[in-house]
Amino acid sequence: MSNPSAVPADAHDLVISRLVRAPRAALWRAWTEPELLKQWWCPRPWTTEVREFDLRPGGGFYTFMRGPDGGTSDNPGCFLEIVSQRRIAFTSVLTGGWRPATAWMPFTALVTMDDEGSGTRYVATVMHPDQATRDRHEEMGFFDGWNTCIDQLEALAADAGR
Repeated sequence: MSNPSAVPADAHDLVISRLVRAPRAALWRAWTEPELLKQWWCPRPWTTEVREFDLRPGGGFYTFMRGPDGGTSDNPGCFLEIVSQRRIAFTSVLTGGWRPATAWMPFTALVTMDDEGSGTRYVATVMHPDQATRDRHEEMGFFDGWNTCIDQLEALAADAGR
């Protein structure tokens, strides 16, 4: 399924660019405080457990999601870059301490946030090692899932920014 908010990118990337109606500082808090992150990280009614959150390059970023039907998604990863209130990069191919991981969905994600008008330009770029992995991620519902999470992030951050 394609998405009108997608931006042309490298053939192996999936990209969402949206103007989010919330201040950048509130979005940053929702991204960097585990108690807030777990409120928006996966599409409801799924829930998120934050198992590791060491916000620094090389720090572990590990979430575990549980669905109402008993389904689960185990997501260990690693932060690659943190630029306060501007940029977060993380990957599924490493865990904390730069340890190699066996990723079922190998990707690196780059999330940027920039002031735009009264809101924030939020861009999520998810890079894959090859076209097949990119296509599999898209077919799994990447755009629906990530846009739902961004909607939840926007609502949480807009409330926090008031």
